[in-house]
Amino acid sequence: MFGYIVANPEKLPKERMQRFRAVYCGLCATLRRRHGLAGSATLSYDLTFLALLLNALYEPGEERGKERCPAHPARPHDYAISPVMDYVADMNVALAYHKCLDNWRDDKSLLSAGEGALLKKAYRKVEADWPDQCAAIEAWLREIHDIEDRQLNEIDPPVNATGRLLGELFAYPGDDTWSETLRAVGDGLGRFIYFMDAYDDLPQDLKKGRYNPLKGLRDREDYEDLCRSALTMMVAGATEAFETLPIVLDYDILENVLYSGIWSKYAFLQNKRKPRGKGAE
Repeated sequence: MFGYIVANPEKLPKERMQRFRAVYCGLCATLRRRHGLAGSATLSYDLTFLALLLNALYEPGEERGKERCPAHPARPHDYAISPVMDYVADMNVALAYHKCLDNWRDDKSLLSAGEGALLKKAYRKVEADWPDQCAAIEAWLREIHDIEDRQLNEIDPPVNATGRLLGELFAYPGDDTWSETLRAVGDGLGRFIYFMDAYDDLPQDLKKGRYNPLKGLRDREDYEDLCRSALTMMVAGATEAFETLPIVLDYDILENVLYSGIWSKYAFLQNKRKPRGKGAE
């Protein structure tokens, strides 16, 4: 979706980061197999986390190996593929397709319109296989568009809507044992993603006159503290649910993402916004 759910390579041993990349490459290969090169171009770190999470929880077995691919033809690289990635790849395509449509609606981006056209056939296949999930994505976008059209000056409605959506997509179809816990993990991360994206985009949105639900809060003296507290609370909802799952496989990588990686962009923005006065290093 937005690329905020990432690992922090500085706090993972090299071999464990290689494991993360193997799953990332496995999801890319699954996208390519199911939806062609256009599908593999939609690959996201956010959905790589979901692939790791579902794989660790259900342990369906993996195919591991090395391959060359169109993106990296020069040297072979590790990949890890498991059955849960079919579902994750389909959700990746569905989200990417609607992101393209949304970009066309908001900015009249011809590039996004072209990408959406390339993904349309793949999306129709995903929609046929997963009608409930695709209906949830479409309902979420209608709700977000309604909020934007009304210029609603509140952060909670779009944050809550995005949490509900990601919660729905994280609940692996056909499982009632862990579905509510997975839904809670997705809900917390969905809230974090929307809020973080609004926080990240605010300077450009102000400059270009675009909608951003944080506009009404930006002049508060406690704006930065408020944002940090809100993001922390949203992540807490996801991590508390995650800690109840019986996960051993790749626990360290998942923990790295939830407790460190997702804060990487926030730390980058904070450092970027620090005043650079005379004599600053």
